[in-house]
Amino acid sequence: MDIKRNDVVGKKERKAPTKQCTSLHPFTTHEAALSLAEIDVDLGGSHKRSDAFDPSVILTKLSGGTRSQEYRADESVFSQGDAADAVFYIQSGKVKLTVVSKNGKEAVVALLLGGSFFGEGCLAGQPLRMAKASADEKSTIVRVEKHAMVALLHQESEFAERFLAYLLSQNVRIEADLVDQLFNSSEKRLAKILLLSANFGQESQPIPIIANVSQEILAELIGTTCSRVSFFMNRFRELGFIEYADGGLHVHSSLVSVVLHD
Repeated sequence: MDIKRNDVVGKKERKAPTKQCTSLHPFTTHEAALSLAEIDVDLGGSHKRSDAFDPSVILTKLSGGTRSQEYRADESVFSQGDAADAVFYIQSGKVKLTVVSKNGKEAVVALLLGGSFFGEGCLAGQPLRMAKASADEKSTIVRVEKHAMVALLHQESEFAERFLAYLLSQNVRIEADLVDQLFNSSEKRLAKILLLSANFGQESQPIPIIANVSQEILAELIGTTCSRVSFFMNRFRELGFIEYADGGLHVHSSLVSVVLHD
């Protein structure tokens, strides 16, 4: 599982063509967003998982209003200020959401995984995109026009149930991120993101090797500087919590001790 989401944000000055990691001012984001296929909530309050459910199967069978497209790394899906007229579903890859303020400061607000939706604000009447969405790596993304999504939610009760559960889970994660920023150190937030990226604490099995993510992105996600991320990563490696192997990062379950330590 790659780092996602839906999750703590930092700000940086936009500078071209080179990027510099500056002091970051955190606010909320999604860390490792749950995919819709992993969520099943019934009205009685019980929770279960149905591996047979795949939102992409329903989306691709729609007679109209959908389009699947492949995106290169860093290719834009939509820009901040564009008309909000569709919902998007990530079949594979990762999508990064960023916001730029009027004075040129940029913030990473989410790094979303395959199986995640984004752009759903249009369903609540949002007229314009509040963020820019771009592929963080080669990705396949399904665009669902707003009218087609509304019709689907009315016609497919199981899909509507899963979609609602997905949105609720995102709200829970945003609240958790706010608490995280208020009470946890940047070291704990970094450890938490690494554990989530390796599926620890999720229903699916932990992933032995996860893809490397730049220290700049990690710094933005937890709201600190590159130098602090480098310091913590080196310390995690020296303590045997992580190791670099096979072109990726091996996260050991022992890293959870950093999160639990007071």
